[in-house]
Amino acid sequence: MSEDPFDQLEELLASLFGPQTAGDAVDALRASGVDPQTLAQVSGISDLTSLSPGQIMAVRSQLTQMFASSAGEPVNWSMGGDLALTEARSKGDPTVTAAQAEATTRALQVADLWLDTATDLMPAPGRREAWSRGDWVERTLPVWKDVCAPVAAAATAALAGALEHQMRDLPADMGAEAKQLGALGSIMRSMAGTAFGLQLGHAIGELAGEALASTDVGLPLTREPGTALVPANVSAFAQGLEADEEEVRVFLAVREAAAARLYSQVPWLRGQLLGAVEAYAREITIDNAAVESAVAQVDPSDPEALREALAGGMFAPQETDAQKEALERLETLLALVEGWVEVVTARATAPHLPHAVALAEMVRRRRAQGGPAEQVFSRLIGLTFRPRLAREAAVLWHHLGQEVGDAERDAFWQHPDVMPTAAELADPTSFITMRRAAQDLDSEVDADLASLLDGTLGYAEGAKDADENRPEGLGD
Repeated sequence: MSEDPFDQLEELLASLFGPQTAGDAVDALRASGVDPQTLAQVSGISDLTSLSPGQIMAVRSQLTQMFASSAGEPVNWSMGGDLALTEARSKGDPTVTAAQAEATTRALQVADLWLDTATDLMPAPGRREAWSRGDWVERTLPVWKDVCAPVAAAATAALAGALEHQMRDLPADMGAEAKQLGALGSIMRSMAGTAFGLQLGHAIGELAGEALASTDVGLPLTREPGTALVPANVSAFAQGLEADEEEVRVFLAVREAAAARLYSQVPWLRGQLLGAVEAYAREITIDNAAVESAVAQVDPSDPEALREALAGGMFAPQETDAQKEALERLETLLALVEGWVEVVTARATAPHLPHAVALAEMVRRRRAQGGPAEQVFSRLIGLTFRPRLAREAAVLWHHLGQEVGDAERDAFWQHPDVMPTAAELADPTSFITMRRAAQDLDSEVDADLASLLDGTLGYAEGAKDADENRPEGLGD
């Protein structure tokens, strides 16, 4: 490895931001007259006290250009998005061919027709599309920003504090030089926003390499209604299965179309889900000590050190009542969505696809093994889903469909207050019995209230008792 501090810095920055950005920044630093020996200390983020004020301003000017957060946000979404696209294309991102686009569109249209026999919810409006992996990143990134914004702000503040901690013990007699060093605080915050943005970009890019559709995570990841599949990932998923790729494509299209119906036809669902994610994320506490320890141990000779150090250990386990409530609400809603999609997909595909049951089991196993969706959520906001809830929700929706029919089953989506609760998911077979008992009680109370208001409460029973006690032949 080169002993030139500029080369060491370029290698570190290249691992985080790419060779082009790192090369441009280091070239500018070389031309600015910064002392290479003092730069060696800057590259390790360990000691900034030996830089002169002029050198500090030169470093600051270049680093500001590199680490500037987008639109004043705490996270550099611009660099994160660029990395997500790079990651998504790193293992190949073939352009969607005309034949693939036609096959995908046809599958999504067939899915709408089949689902009409399994649910009363109307098809989602919008386009039926085939996306490349890069398309998936670009179309879902705006919603990822919404989902991750609360925890991103907290994580960025913690990381910035850890970086700024390197300058807390400056000598009291440094005077103007100390003020110049203090001016680097904004750069440290920008560096923190960039580092976290790159974590997000890396994770989202990884997910793009495996995501099968726009609703793979369970959340509505697009702001506009519609349905889409990723043909390259569908082909990869179909490899090694007994079903041919066409059957796999149609099966996944039915799942995608079913989820899209829910999110487009149930107005409150999107807001409730994203609200639960936000409520959960706002309660996350960043382990400041762990972050500071990670930053302090970064070795400038190891370009992967900072990325690896920041990839884990930032989230402290939460036990607050507010977070427990938000997590339970989020898990329950996501399980209900997944369970409903599983049930209506099974109903819609059973008459047409010979391997529908096997494909459903493959999707269930993919989820239960901690698929990409669970891994990404865990990495981004410390959230891990429990697949067990989805299986129980599927049992509940299946039981409801058999007992009361599709229309009454789907009527539960009309309002969040009538949706099954987490406790009811724990015992799905007795759900209908409990709900019917509650409805009978409500009906009885309503009838008594109506009688009270019209003055007839107790009259009918009183008249009946009078008739029974009347002497025989009286009043005839």
